[in-house]
Amino acid sequence: MDIEQVDVDLRDTVARMPSLDASKTINRRIAALALAIMPAARAAGVRVSTRRDGGAKVRVYEPAEKRTDAALLWIHGGGLVIGDPRQDEALVSGTAAELGMVVVSAHYRLAPEHPFPAGLDDTLAAWEWLQRHAAELGVDPGRIVVGGESAGGGLAASLVHRLHDAGAHPLAQWLFCPMLDDRTAADTTLDAVDHLVWNNVSNRFGWTSYLGQAPGGEVPPYAVPARRIDLAGLPPAWICVGDIELFHDEDVDYARRLESAGVQVTLDVTTGTPHGFENWARDSAPARALLARARTWLADRIGIEARA
Repeated sequence: MDIEQVDVDLRDTVARMPSLDASKTINRRIAALALAIMPAARAAGVRVSTRRDGGAKVRVYEPAEKRTDAALLWIHGGGLVIGDPRQDEALVSGTAAELGMVVVSAHYRLAPEHPFPAGLDDTLAAWEWLQRHAAELGVDPGRIVVGGESAGGGLAASLVHRLHDAGAHPLAQWLFCPMLDDRTAADTTLDAVDHLVWNNVSNRFGWTSYLGQAPGGEVPPYAVPARRIDLAGLPPAWICVGDIELFHDEDVDYARRLESAGVQVTLDVTTGTPHGFENWARDSAPARALLARARTWLADRIGIEARA
């Protein structure tokens, strides 16, 4: 992809970003080690703890000034094959601090060592952990937003489907450039575009690892959120995606299908922005603007006023 397509405020950062072949086991291990030792980038005034209970492992962010009894259950990205809650420390701790809300970030097992439904089961365990511990955290268990970025956004969408079918009712879904549809990976014509940050070759490896089969075939329920036919009754959704990234078409299509099913949807399509820029270029003007809009939407859903 031509660097000239990228927003001018992001070009230098994009040019310095190393490439990662996640299909190699050694590279996934190096990425895991790097995440484990990376310095914290958390916002001031947020207490962070790691908790384990009932099969769940979560990272909890508690603001010094609590403004709401709503909470956010967050799911990190990484193409379903890499990643750790620490990579989103700035985003989630900043959200906790700005909105005065508790955020619980789920640890989940990664493919290919742990294919579907392991990762989704772990996010469900994190939801159940938050339900059990809501009172001690000062959280209303009926006011939990489910959110995530990239593969975490896809898992968040699948978790919302699973909860909805079980009679649970998340307050909203907050999805950053979600990885929703394995059929994108099956379209080999997209390989030639070589999208920045996350391309279709990597996408195919991620989906194949997670599904345990080549993407594009029959899949079990909840494995691929975009495959769900009936989207009626799902909670309000905020979805963002860049106009030059691989997931643009699948995310826009999912947002339109949600809207057609009667779900309240806010779709935020950013111009000239590669995948996940709100995280790896969080100090840039485009990322700050996107996060401000995202947090304003979230604040409105939980009934408070956003503040910078």
